[in-house]
Amino acid sequence: MLKKVEAIIREDKLNEVKEALKEMGIVGLNVFEIRGHGRQGGISLVGRSGSYQVDLLPKIQVNIILSEQNLEEVIDAILRSAYTGEAGDGLIFVLPVEEVIRIRTRERGHDAVMYPGDIDERKGRITK
Repeated sequence: MLKKVEAIIREDKLNEVKEALKEMGIVGLNVFEIRGHGRQGGISLVGRSGSYQVDLLPKIQVNIILSEQNLEEVIDAILRSAYTGEAGDGLIFVLPVEEVIRIRTRERGHDAVMYPGDIDERKGRITK
C-alpha cells in the first residue's frame, strides 16, 4: 500500500530535510510555502509603533508518496532533520493513498511512483 506523508516544518529546516530524504533514496517530493500556526498561536513582535501579534507564520509543507514499507524510515529522517526542540518545529501527517496514475505512461499504483535509484530500488524492494 502507498502512503502520503505531509510534513509541515520550519522554513529554515527545508534544506536539511531535503538532504536527509535524498540520502535515503527519496527521489520525488513536492514542497509548498504555507502559513499557519499551531499551539503557540503565533508570535508577538515589538516595533516602533508598539507590539503586535503575528498569528500566521511562514512554514513549509513537504509531500511525499511512498511505499508503506519505507514509512517509518522516512518519518525518522524528517524527525531528525527538522528538529530544533522549540515550539513550532511542525507536524507530520500520514494518509493512505488509494490510487496513483502517472499521466505520461498511464502507469498505476506503485509503478507510477517508482524512480530510477529510489529507496525501493536501492533496497531491492520492488513491490506491486
